[in-house]
Amino acid sequence: MTRPTGRSAAEAAAPATALRAPAPGWATEADVVVVGSGVAGLTVALRCAAAGARVTVVTKARLDDGSTRWAQGGIAAALGEGDTPEQHLDDTLVAGAGLCDEQAVRALVTEGPDAVRRLITTGARFDADDVTGEILLTREGGHHRRRIAHAGGDATGAEISRALVEAVRAAGIETVENALVLDLLKDGSGRAAGVTLHVMGEGQRDGVGAVRADAVVLATGGMGQIFSATTNPAVSTGDGVALALRAGAEVSDLEFVQFHPTVLWLGPDAEGQQPLVSEAVRGEGAHLVDADGVRFMRGQHELAELAPRDIVAKGIMRRMRERGAEHMYLDARHFGAEMWGRRFPTILAACRAHGIDPVTEPIPVAPAAHYASGGIRTDLRGRTTVPGLYACGEVACTGVHGANRLASNSLLEGLVFAERIAADITAEDITAGTESTGAESAGAGGRERPAGRTGPSAPTASPAASGDAPLLASEARYEIQHIMTHGAGVLRSAESLARAADRLDRVQDDAVAQLRRDGKTAEPGVETWEATNLHLVARVLVAAALRREETRGCHWREDRPERDDTVWRRHLLVTLRPDGALDVRATDSEAFPPSTTPRAETESRP
Repeated sequence: MTRPTGRSAAEAAAPATALRAPAPGWATEADVVVVGSGVAGLTVALRCAAAGARVTVVTKARLDDGSTRWAQGGIAAALGEGDTPEQHLDDTLVAGAGLCDEQAVRALVTEGPDAVRRLITTGARFDADDVTGEILLTREGGHHRRRIAHAGGDATGAEISRALVEAVRAAGIETVENALVLDLLKDGSGRAAGVTLHVMGEGQRDGVGAVRADAVVLATGGMGQIFSATTNPAVSTGDGVALALRAGAEVSDLEFVQFHPTVLWLGPDAEGQQPLVSEAVRGEGAHLVDADGVRFMRGQHELAELAPRDIVAKGIMRRMRERGAEHMYLDARHFGAEMWGRRFPTILAACRAHGIDPVTEPIPVAPAAHYASGGIRTDLRGRTTVPGLYACGEVACTGVHGANRLASNSLLEGLVFAERIAADITAEDITAGTESTGAESAGAGGRERPAGRTGPSAPTASPAASGDAPLLASEARYEIQHIMTHGAGVLRSAESLARAADRLDRVQDDAVAQLRRDGKTAEPGVETWEATNLHLVARVLVAAALRREETRGCHWREDRPERDDTVWRRHLLVTLRPDGALDVRATDSEAFPPSTTPRAETESRP
C-alpha cells in the first residue's frame, strides 16, 4: 500500500551526517525491508515471506544485477566423501590469519551443507556427474579438499541468482528495482523503522520515498568501486556501510579488502569493472608464471598457486616488482579447447573478447580489488549494534572471514547467515536439524522478539531530510578511486596512507568551503550520493589501515611487514560521530566485545 507521508516522516529534523535529499514524497509499509538482491538478500526475503511476513525487496538495479551473478568459482561446503565441517573450519581459520570468530565459522561450516541442499530445492542446478548424479566438486585456494560446488562450469553466481530471482517472483514478494537506498529511519526509541530511497528511471515509483518496516536487512554487497580497478559491478559503491555508519552502527575490519590475484589485465589505464579469472582455473591445474615461464609460487607456500588469496596476490606483486612487469601470466594451455569450452565457457569468452585465447596463449593477470572481508559488525544472528537493523553478505562483518576470506566462502556466508537472520526476525529455531554451534543454541527458538513497534507506524525522524554536510560532486568518484588505488591498494605504508587520508580530507574540505562560501552543494542525485558514500567508506578504510601497524591477511603494510599477534590480534571498530569525525578503537582481543544492544542472554557478541 502506498500513501502520502505526513509531517512525522517527511519533515522531522535530521542528523548532520545524513545525505542531503528531498523529503520522501511517498511511503509504503512492510514487516521486513531487504536492501539488496544477491544470494543474501533474496534468501532472507524468501525465508521471511515463507514464515508469513510482508517483505519488500529494494535493489539498486534489476533483481539479478548484483554481485552474486558475477561469482564464477562456486560455493564451498563439506559435501564430498571424506570431507567434514571440521576440515572446512580449519581451512577457513588458517586463511583468516588469526582474526576469524571461531563460533561464526563453526556455524558456517556446520549449517552450510544443508543450506546448499535447500538452495537446490529452491531451484539452483549445480554441475553433476552424468552417471551418478553426484554434485561435481573442485578446489580453490586455501582448501585442502575438493569442496567447491559449481554451476554452468564457471557461472555459479548467475545460476544461483536465476533460481532465487525466479523463486522471489513466484512467491509474489514486492520488489522495488532501480532504487538507491539513502538512509535509515528510526522510531522514538532509536530502533530501525525502515529506509528512505530514491527510485531511478524505470522503477516502480519516481523520486525519494520511504519503506517503513519493523526490521531492516542490509544486503547491499561490496564497495570495490572505491578503487580504480575492481571485479565488482558499478553498483558496488559501499552504500550499505555508509548508511549504517550514518545510522550510528559499528563497522569493523574495513582495512581487510581482498585483492583477487588473477584478474584479466587490460592495460595500465583500465578502470572500472575488470573480468575475473576464477580461482577455480588454478584449482583445475593452471600455473602462475612470469614472462619466462617460471612458476614463481613454488617454494612460497605448500599449496603453491592454491595458497590463500592474500599470499598469492603478494607473490604476484613481488614478482612484478622484481621483474619490473605490469602483470604476470596464468598458463592453462594444457587444458585444451574441449576443457576450456566445457569447464570455463564464461572466462574463455571474456578472454577472447579482449583478444586473448587461453587455449593457445597464457592469460595476462594482475591483482584487483575484489571483496571486503570487513563491514557492518553483526552477531551470529546478523544483528547490528542498531536495534532492528540486520546486515548480511559482503556488507556485513560476521567474523567468518577474519583478515582474509577463504575462496568461495562468500556465497555460503550469505546463504547461512541469511537463514539465521530470517529465523531471528520470525522467531524460529535456527538450530533445528543442524549441529549445535555452542552456547547460542540454548536460547534459539525461545528468544523473545526485541522490544519495539508491533506494526508499521510513522517513524519520528527521517535522516533523508536535508542535513548540514555537503554532497560531493559526481566527478569526486574518480578522484577518490585514484587516491585509494595509489595510497591504499595492495601495497600500503604509513606514508601512502597518510597521503591518502590528507587528500580525502581535502576533497571534503573543498566541498564544505564551497557550501560555507556560496551556500551551494552538489545537487542531490544518484551520482552525488554514490560519490559521498564512497568518500565516507574510503575514509574509514584508510583510518583503519593507518591504525593497524602490521601486515596481516590482505592488509599489507610495506613499512610493517611482519604479523604482530601480541599487539594486533584484535579487531578495529569504527563509528561515525554526529560531527562527521570517525572514532576508531581496537578490541581487547580477537573476540568481538559484547554489544550495547540488548541481546539474548546466551549470546555474548558481536
